[in-house]
Amino acid sequence: MIDLPYGGRFDEHGLVAHIRASGRDYIIQGQQKGALAEHPKPHSLDYWLRQFARNPDIKQAENSVMDALVATGLFVVEHHLTCPDSGRPCKGLRLV
Repeated sequence: MIDLPYGGRFDEHGLVAHIRASGRDYIIQGQQKGALAEHPKPHSLDYWLRQFARNPDIKQAENSVMDALVATGLFVVEHHLTCPDSGRPCKGLRLV
């Protein structure tokens, strides 16, 4: 289980399943300030994590969460991954 910075936690294996179900082998970080309802990157880690957060209207995909996920050995950080929402290159996690 990975703790979220502002309360809440999630199972990293659930994230693996979510990424595989997306048809990709990665997920972008997608940090966004503001309310979940206005989140512009619904295919991002930040968006996905908010379902487990004590307050879903606060960004959750902090670098500390990324580091904790990499420490599990299931993910590596990569830059220049294609964002499925904007098409722009973004930082994210790739499955090992």
